[in-house]
Amino acid sequence: MDDNYSGLNVRTAIKPVAIGTTGTGQTGKVIDRKGYLGPVLFALSYGEITATNAVYTVTVKEGDVTGALTSVADIDLIGTEAAASPGTGARTSGATKNVTKKVAYKGGKRYCQVSVKSTVTAATVVSAIATQQAASKPAS
Repeated sequence: MDDNYSGLNVRTAIKPVAIGTTGTGQTGKVIDRKGYLGPVLFALSYGEITATNAVYTVTVKEGDVTGALTSVADIDLIGTEAAASPGTGARTSGATKNVTKKVAYKGGKRYCQVSVKSTVTAATVVSAIATQQAASKPAS
């Protein structure tokens, strides 16, 4: 079946939760790429951000084993970690707050993960989902 539903695996990477303490943030679940094709798309959602000085840092990691993930080289990303952040300054709904951003991992490692940290302690809700394309799609 050739559609956007049947051949996709969608998983929660970061459950909707407050970003939390300065510098700690939220670390997503490790995503196993075995049995899937192509990149893993991370869609990151940011809620009501009120602090104009808050800087959100997105990091994508990769590894051959789950316990030894390291930061991904820019060449192995589609988009950038910076573009997956809501930005700074005056907050505008749909641009720098109440917004969803994306970044994709296209490297060759089996496992990947996304995390989000903030420079201020905040109650801003963040979440992330990971989308993968199945190696085979169901017959139509």
